Amino acid sequence: MYGNKLDDLAKLVAEKREENLKFEHARLTADEKDVLLKEYHPDRIASQFTELKIGPNKGQKAPIELAEMLQAKPRLEPDHVDLARTDYESDVLIIGGGGAGCSAAIEASNAGAKVTLVTKLRVGDANTMMAEGGIQAADKPNDSPAQHFLDAFGGGHFDGKKELVYTLVTKAPETIKWLNDLGVEFDKEDDGTMVTTHGGGTSRKRMHACKDYSGAEIMRTLRDEVFNRPDKITVVDFTSAIELIKNDKGEAAGAVLQNMETGEIRIAKAKIVVIATGGAGRMHYQGFPTSNHYGATADGLVLAYRAGAKLLYQDSLQYHPTGAAYPSQILGKLVTEKVRSLGAKLINNKGEVYIHPLETRDVNASGIIKECKNGRGIETGLGDGKAVWLDTPMIEAIHGEGTILKRIPAMYNMFIKYGIDIRKEPILVYPTLHYQNGGVEIDKDCHTNIKNLLVAGEASGGVHGTNRLMGNSLLDVVVFGRVAGQTAGKAFKDVAASTKFSLQHVTDFEKERASAGIAGDSVSPKLLPTYTWGNPEFEKPIPGSTK
Repeated sequence: MYGNKLDDLAKLVAEKREENLKFEHARLTADEKDVLLKEYHPDRIASQFTELKIGPNKGQKAPIELAEMLQAKPRLEPDHVDLARTDYESDVLIIGGGGAGCSAAIEASNAGAKVTLVTKLRVGDANTMMAEGGIQAADKPNDSPAQHFLDAFGGGHFDGKKELVYTLVTKAPETIKWLNDLGVEFDKEDDGTMVTTHGGGTSRKRMHACKDYSGAEIMRTLRDEVFNRPDKITVVDFTSAIELIKNDKGEAAGAVLQNMETGEIRIAKAKIVVIATGGAGRMHYQGFPTSNHYGATADGLVLAYRAGAKLLYQDSLQYHPTGAAYPSQILGKLVTEKVRSLGAKLINNKGEVYIHPLETRDVNASGIIKECKNGRGIETGLGDGKAVWLDTPMIEAIHGEGTILKRIPAMYNMFIKYGIDIRKEPILVYPTLHYQNGGVEIDKDCHTNIKNLLVAGEASGGVHGTNRLMGNSLLDVVVFGRVAGQTAGKAFKDVAASTKFSLQHVTDFEKERASAGIAGDSVSPKLLPTYTWGNPEFEKPIPGSTK
């Protein structure tokens, strides 16, 4: 199927499959991991980061592309915005319609709050929908939240905020029950016991899944629940928040909105504001392809930062080790970690298993980059792009015929469209920009350092430290989305409705830009990526290229 040279390499993988199935690559030691990460992980390339010149994190480093957005010109001129008008007024304003935003809306409405949910595209157009492999929870007899804590905290290089990791893991079992009660169709045995599997960096089988459509199934359920509450939750879609509004005390009090189709400006006012805008994959840091949805452009970080909210680990990104590297039509699309948890191993161009398939994501991503940079990768023919094999036929060799269609049908369907049958042929993979480890710093109740401004989900920082384990993202968005909704649902009752509104922080930000000598025509938030010929961002060589 692949054509000549690639077919020959695929045959080599098949010839060595029986041998490779028996071979168990040893786990890397802590020192070996540190050396590998230091030399090959994209976060360690100093030239790809710059120092922030202004804002709450002044003096700290950030990816060049993110720094540009954090320090760019605002989309509006404060003097031209009429804050006396009110287009939407509610107790709680939620910015973002993914898993965190919907979970927050449901819980805030449960507490009696009148909620406005604003989303840039449609409700559910979010990274939550794109997640595949599963959601972690220590709810089996041989497991515990304490063990989950050790895995998550250690997997994040011990950089996570302990109170956030504690909240994540202790609320995990009740979160699974909450989702199950709402109607999420988790994989179950005939007796109703939930099926669980391993993920990279996990010491127990605690990955709950809905085949390999886990995020889509969870998002479907949350979205339906939001739509079932039209009297409590007002949904405003195809509308972006382009600036936060404060009151005369400097507290969050709403947002300036822009209709994505007409460009019209609208004013939303609220007692509590929740940012749940998700990730940043469409920033294409370092030219990497991405597994993220179309609207993932770090908007929440920009809005919060300009308002004075502190960021945490804004220099830490996750490159999922297995993004599709062939064919070009699906370049960067996620190949779920569940493929490796079911037994598929990573193979270089010599037909060798060179690393344990369930090392943490940053380690496996670095391992793939190392193989490619040292001549052991596979030339894909896509702009000098390189890759390694993921030997998917191993899955049915281990678990029996029919396993792939039963357990990972989305993966089968993604590749069969292009004539690649993953039951019979290995697939080509390379790291893809997948997750924003860092974001706006929060406490265990989702508070930021700006009063009445909460943040939940991928837009927040501190939950995962500087590396996230599989299954903890879907858990994060639901756990902290619910926490944000519950926090807002309590807090709004004690917040007096503001009567004076201001965008002075935007004016102050402009002055700070000028004083720092920041030039350029870039504006932020970015809102949507631009994919056009002649755009320098997309003329960068594909990662792994020799150019």
